[in-house]
Amino acid sequence: MASNAMTRPFHQFFLHRFHRAHHDLETKTPTSPPTMNVTFRHDPVLAAEIVSFLRPVSGMTILDGTLGGGGHSRLLLSAGACVIGSDRDPEALAHSRSELASYGEHFTAVERNFSEVSEAIARIGVTQLDGILLDLGVSSHQLDTPARGFSFQREGPLDMRMGDSGQTAADLVNSASASELAHIFRLYGDEPRAIQFATRIVRAREKKFFSTTTELAELIAAGRKGPRHPATRVFQALRIAVNDEIGSLERALPSLACLLRPGGRMAVITFHSLEDRVVKHFFRRHSQAEIDNPTWPAPRPNPERIFNSLTPRSITASPQELASNPRSRSARLRVVECRAGGTQQSAS
Repeated sequence: MASNAMTRPFHQFFLHRFHRAHHDLETKTPTSPPTMNVTFRHDPVLAAEIVSFLRPVSGMTILDGTLGGGGHSRLLLSAGACVIGSDRDPEALAHSRSELASYGEHFTAVERNFSEVSEAIARIGVTQLDGILLDLGVSSHQLDTPARGFSFQREGPLDMRMGDSGQTAADLVNSASASELAHIFRLYGDEPRAIQFATRIVRAREKKFFSTTTELAELIAAGRKGPRHPATRVFQALRIAVNDEIGSLERALPSLACLLRPGGRMAVITFHSLEDRVVKHFFRRHSQAEIDNPTWPAPRPNPERIFNSLTPRSITASPQELASNPRSRSARLRVVECRAGGTQQSAS
């Protein structure tokens, strides 16, 4: 895919550069551990559509690879399916285990990023899945909890980690060069003022390291007004970079596709164009019946075809859902169904 060629070298450099710098910054940018000081809530987006496409019934095993507050999992469980829920957020796991405990052995929760869940599934004896759901992005609870550092609306530590280990956003903004920061803001946030904001950050940290969300947001917003906060795209870009969200998605799609049984379905909800592009290209590459080349006399059968596409165009939230849950406005759903004869090699 085009996104692989563009981002993978940077991902590798990025991880090496900032994991190496993390220990040097620990004493300069202390952060508070995530806390459960905000009531956990989860409004599952496109809930009716997910149930309609995944068709949960008794005897099915479905992976909810982004468990969050367990809203989607509850719907699948209540329809009779067994659900394996994975998440890298310990808070989400603790909440969902408690909320879904009444489903007993029908529900299993594992602490894993969805890109690393295949091995955990194999350990519990599951070799094939009837359905897979990925609801990408940040959860309402993470956004609404100041101690998690995802939002600039209220002051909190500049953290942004979806789990409880690894580098923080503070580590990143306090150590990356201006060119590295500008690349992140442009690539992951589509920020037109990426160079300007990156330069401003580097100059400001010469006097004082950034440690809170409001410190960074106020610096970005200085002298600027508009309907959207000027730091919106910068915060999105930092969150994606800190959690390696695009790299995780690129690794997850082929590994999870290999777990689908024939007739099994994979549904992915995205919230911004970059991750939607990754999903769209992967699904198209493995669902188109024929491929063509200008040098060929005629199109040829696609040897990598393992899916049937069920959503020629992405599905968005209904007006009713938008009215009740404004955060669903950018959600896009794409769904494919595994064809008989698909192989692990063709999904790689």
